[in-house]
Amino acid sequence: MNRTFRRLLALSIMLMTACTPVPPSNLGPTLPTRTLGLQDALPPMNRFAGNRVTTPTRSNREVGKDFMDLAFRMESGRVVSRLTRFEAPISVRVTGDIPPSLTPDLRALLGRLRSEANIDIFMTGAANASITVEAIPRSVLNAAVPRAACFVVPRVSSWDEFKTVRRTPTVDWTTLERRDRAAVFVPSDVAPQEIRDCLHEELAQALGPLNDLYRLSDSVFNDDNIHAVLTSFDMLILRAYYDPALQNGMTRGQVAARLGPVLARLNPAGEGRQPRPQNDTTRDWINNMEIALTAGSTATRRRSAALQAVSTAGALNWAGPRTGFANYAFGRLNVGHDSTIALAAFNRALTIYNRSSETRLHAAHVSVQLAAFALSSGDGENVLNLVEGAMPVAAAHENAALLATLMMFKAEALDMLGQPAAATAVRMDSLGWARYGFGTDANVRARLREIASLNPLKGT
Repeated sequence: MNRTFRRLLALSIMLMTACTPVPPSNLGPTLPTRTLGLQDALPPMNRFAGNRVTTPTRSNREVGKDFMDLAFRMESGRVVSRLTRFEAPISVRVTGDIPPSLTPDLRALLGRLRSEANIDIFMTGAANASITVEAIPRSVLNAAVPRAACFVVPRVSSWDEFKTVRRTPTVDWTTLERRDRAAVFVPSDVAPQEIRDCLHEELAQALGPLNDLYRLSDSVFNDDNIHAVLTSFDMLILRAYYDPALQNGMTRGQVAARLGPVLARLNPAGEGRQPRPQNDTTRDWINNMEIALTAGSTATRRRSAALQAVSTAGALNWAGPRTGFANYAFGRLNVGHDSTIALAAFNRALTIYNRSSETRLHAAHVSVQLAAFALSSGDGENVLNLVEGAMPVAAAHENAALLATLMMFKAEALDMLGQPAAATAVRMDSLGWARYGFGTDANVRARLREIASLNPLKGT
């Protein structure tokens, strides 16, 4: 579950999250500081408390299928023959070039894992920790593992140790009999939100399932990377993974025989719900999405792959996150190429996502794209309609980059509608979240200029 796709999804003017700040060379015209409502210094960084992130409760039969597919298969499709996990208590240490935000965010995450997943996990300074989180410069990380924003490997406790055994069976998850050591490698010099997101995804994989499923609408165990932090569904999966009824080394059949009563006990609300039909995601669809989302192919090939993913999803009657995501990606790839196609794709994605309460966060991401179109066309009222409902969703899912971006769009819309005082207040309120979501002051100012340049009253 490395974060390759999240970092490479900068396909249009806005990012899904803050993982790749837009370089100044890609921005529109530089606007005067007073136009943006900035002071000489930005306000202090805001951060979320790390509270429970609640997502809808689904049928336990549905959750059970998700659990089995997550736990007994790798992202590549390789079979995992046995359940492996750490034996409690589980210790976590932090090493490397530790940025100020990492330790507080890690402590908040461990607190959630203890309270929501019932995992006995704690921080330590001991060198023999179960899990080591090592922060290293992104350039060093990428030199060894190109395109990976962060990742986790078993049986090692340091970057130097990893470099010695990489590309050997030592770091092959399918060879494990149990989990004794693992290392999570995160970039040390990126925005606080990207580091936090890496901690959530990679620590969850270090502890539990090794797979991602595109069909999941309410989980970080999905390569669409819509969810930035562990959800209540993810915590249920991890709680079941460490339930006393399951044991290290169990086969798929052994786990399947015990999982039903485990979920009934842990999630009684899911017992009375009817499961929805589920089908596996085809390898062709996944391959097309990988081509569409990954730099290296030509723009034409990427658009063609995304269109093929849209067609496949339609042919298979997928009606949820996979169909929405394919349209979303297709829209992003057409921004700057064919705005009519891009706008139509975003509108299709929003329609699909709005059909379910499980994909409200997905819809919020699409709203950013549509707000960009609305702002550039001078439709301030439509911008407000798009962002007002999305802002509480972004906050509830602790996505500061998305929240700040939506607030910046709101500020521009208010300016456009002749409400400069309200616009300045919203813009200033956005900056604390932007510092967490985008990192440096330069990145925050760049995002402000980028959005302001779409305003026809300012960008000409």
